[in-house]
Amino acid sequence: MTLQQLEYILAVDRHRHFVRAAEECGVSQPTLSALINKLEEELDVKIFDRTRHPVEPTLIGQQILRQARVTLNNSAQLKEIVLARKETLATDLNLAIIPTVAPYIVPGFIERFQKHYTQVNLRINEMRTQDIIAAVKAGSTDMALLATPLQEEDILEIPVYYEKFVAYIAPSDPNYNKEELAATDLPAQHLWVLQEGHCLRNQIFNFCTENARADRQVYEAGSIETLVKIIDRNGGYTLIPQLHIPMLTDRQQKHIRPVISPPPVREISIIVYKDFIRERLLNAVADTIKEIIPPGMLDARLKKFAIKL
Repeated sequence: MTLQQLEYILAVDRHRHFVRAAEECGVSQPTLSALINKLEEELDVKIFDRTRHPVEPTLIGQQILRQARVTLNNSAQLKEIVLARKETLATDLNLAIIPTVAPYIVPGFIERFQKHYTQVNLRINEMRTQDIIAAVKAGSTDMALLATPLQEEDILEIPVYYEKFVAYIAPSDPNYNKEELAATDLPAQHLWVLQEGHCLRNQIFNFCTENARADRQVYEAGSIETLVKIIDRNGGYTLIPQLHIPMLTDRQQKHIRPVISPPPVREISIIVYKDFIRERLLNAVADTIKEIIPPGMLDARLKKFAIKL
């Protein structure tokens, strides 16, 4: 039994498909299948039921997969101890980020992180929240940046910054001439929101609950940029993160209004699996994000202290 074989069975479990698992692992499908078959022969059990499509783990296979995750995590912990002793960050980092945060973080993050941590092999994936949670639990993503709280028992959340929303409102809207807007000024029938699965949608509906009704039509778009263009052409309003304001034209920025009573705010956190131990790597990510986000938005604890796991 080898760690490589354990990695292979976990890849199959993630994809429920031998070919896609082989592609993830960078080997041919026959090679991956042969090593998994060898492991099954050694243990004298079937880990996967290949008669099902997609393939599924057997009952004993589910237990083996759970233990494989523990074993691989312990192996990673040993490597982390050695790296810490050598004071090096020579490692891989798979980082995920939600679409409504990525435009403001990723360009500057890549530039700064690769400059300061040249030994880290960085890979960033833009993903929806539920896909990120599944990937962190499965071990295919090391950490992620997304809106919290998640209320996931197996996930550790480290708040990084707090971002206000502002209203982007069309000149044709009856409330356009107001200098600031309250929740009562934002009727649901004029609201444009993101598609299901983007975190900003839930934030908007939390804020607009008192005005939202099931019998009112709410229009949906795929990105904040699309929302802005729709409003420019069709009227209405939306709520956008304050970090999006610099991405607007001078003309568009005239359509921004602060929102009060209450001011909508989202918490953005780094998340990791509960048994994550790569503390130095976690702080490297946090320190890089701190260079990008305005100081007034940062979590007060993160300003003063390093992250301790």
